[in-house]
Amino acid sequence: LYFFMILRPPSSTPLISSAASDVYKRQLSKLALVTGITGQDGSYLAEFLLYKGYQVHGLIRRSSSFNTSRIEHLYKDPHEKNVNLFLHYEDMTTLDSVYNLLDKIKPDEIYNLGAQSHVQVSFDMPTFTSNVNALGNLRILEALKSRSSNVKFYQASSSEMYGSSPAPQNEETQFRPMSPYAVSKLHAYWTTVNYRESYSLFASNGILFNHESPRRGRTFVTRKITSAIANIKAGVIDKVYLGNLESKRDWGYAPEYVEVMWQILQQNAPDDFVIGTGESRSVKEFVEFAFGYAGLDWSKHVAQDPKYFRPNEVNELCADSSKSQKKLNWAPKIRFEEIVKIMVDADLKSLGLKPIGEGREIIEANFGEWHL
Repeated sequence: LYFFMILRPPSSTPLISSAASDVYKRQLSKLALVTGITGQDGSYLAEFLLYKGYQVHGLIRRSSSFNTSRIEHLYKDPHEKNVNLFLHYEDMTTLDSVYNLLDKIKPDEIYNLGAQSHVQVSFDMPTFTSNVNALGNLRILEALKSRSSNVKFYQASSSEMYGSSPAPQNEETQFRPMSPYAVSKLHAYWTTVNYRESYSLFASNGILFNHESPRRGRTFVTRKITSAIANIKAGVIDKVYLGNLESKRDWGYAPEYVEVMWQILQQNAPDDFVIGTGESRSVKEFVEFAFGYAGLDWSKHVAQDPKYFRPNEVNELCADSSKSQKKLNWAPKIRFEEIVKIMVDADLKSLGLKPIGEGREIIEANFGEWHL
């Protein structure tokens, strides 16, 4: 599912709706196009770009339901004054639609975050995963080649592309994908590199290792764990069922990862960057710390179910972000234990339970006004 959105700095003049005009009045700020805006990363990136003074254009696929809960706080009725968010319908599965969108919006920057991003689901839906993740990227780059070669393009690549390659992994590590999701992301990665080198596009890859937050979908293991803890404390459930507890990942905090996405497109030349904390922890360690933080004995509430094991498991991913630290002057602010505290507190609060409280303090100590 692709979703773009428009954010615009406040003005005394209301925005023109897409129905009334397909030409948008540009302010002095840059204009960004973000796919996957209703997802975890897209919603945080939208807030960050708005804070930076960007206009952000957005599109949603026509559907009977509206999956916009992560950006509801940004939305206003388009008939109001000083509207910051406009939604537009378009079909991103055809190249013509991408052409139309670029002609209408004329963005300065494109952040391609739209994807079928669940690894387990990709084994069940490999064709759909490839159409969205691989061909979606290709359609945008092909349109940029023909229409807007001066636009800066960011591709959200994934650490899952490394697969069975030994940790730690950096920009020079061999890719050995072990899922349809990883294969589709690798296609998009190399397409981005190819179009950069063949057509001189400003096209960069951010190879992001796992990054979590309270906006992570509940089917992802980290959020599944913290959501289960809140429901156990509330007396709603007694157990949570997980897959491989020995799998190890490099977990970072999503809001600071969207900051570095923006930073990658502010460079003088396009390039590819690995982003991660350099610390690898197992699912079991996540479970133990999260339940312990909430005052629960995890062994009484966690069980394994074979249906949650992948057909082909990636054992360990751990980032070597030396290049990003040197060229982008970037380093993670939020560490593993702090991420867990933030997520557990948020899920407790969402059920009306009293948060333990450290999560809120961590956010306030590490972020400015855009993420509070």
